[in-house]
Order: sequence, then structure tokens, then C-alpha cells
Amino acid sequence: MTPAISTAKKHKIPFQTHQYTHDPAHHSYGKEAAEKLGIPEEQVFKTLVVHLDVESHLAVAVIPVSSMLNMKLTAKAASAKKAAMADKKIAEKATGYLLGGISPLGQKKKLITIIDASANNFSTIYVSAGRRGLEIELQPADLASITEATFAQITQ
Repeated sequence: MTPAISTAKKHKIPFQTHQYTHDPAHHSYGKEAAEKLGIPEEQVFKTLVVHLDVESHLAVAVIPVSSMLNMKLTAKAASAKKAAMADKKIAEKATGYLLGGISPLGQKKKLITIIDASANNFSTIYVSAGRRGLEIELQPADLASITEATFAQITQ
């Protein structure tokens, strides 16, 4: 059981886990999840860690795997002037997860979390459950509640 699944259980929210065999040669973890689970890419969300130019320094952006993160919109949503992708090692250390398996749930450090507003177009979304090949399906409002996230348009 991953910290993400433990966090969902602790908060007593409805969720389902979905497992698939991860192919290390696949070029995109999120797109691989969508393909192997037969889910539209717009409903599978990736978790990106960004570095901000404000005191808190790091934030989490949860966006559809079919989209690109807009740094200006992300910075604005996080009340910062600038945002940039965080270094892989910094992201892994702050979250406690390996790249490709970073979940917005159960992270080691509490980070500002922003979920792309498009999540509200679905009754449930899929995010990493904390390791490659494992997704957790839950309601966007539940994800926001657990992570104390805000919804904002942060994609192009």
C-alpha cells in the first residue's frame, strides 16, 4: 500500500485503484496509464512539481496528461511571479515519490496544490497512486479537499 492509498483511506473518501504493467520504454507515464486502462487522456492527470519565486518555493500542479502546464498561469494561481519545473531530485525528495509515480496524495511535505479546472468536467479523475503502473480514481472535489488544493486554469 502506498502513502497515497493510505491517505485516501484515512480520509474515508470513495476511491478505486487501477493497476497495469508499466513499460519502462514508454515515453509518457500518464499517456501510458490512459492507454493501458482505456481512459481518455483528458481524465488522467499527471502531478508536476514546480519551483516558485515565493517563500514556499514548491507547488504541485495536477493537470491532464493531454495538456501542457502554463507556467504563467501556474505562478498566478500560486500567488507568485514566476514558476518553473522543479529539479527531479528536489521533486522526489519533497514528495517522497519517484518521478513517474508522484501522487498529489500522501506527499512527505505539504505543498501548495493546484488542480487544473478541467478536472471538474469529470465525475472522477485518475491520478498516480504513488508508483508507476498504479492509478487511483477519485472525485476531483475529494482530491482538492484532502490536498487543500485550489482549482484554476493552469494549462495551455
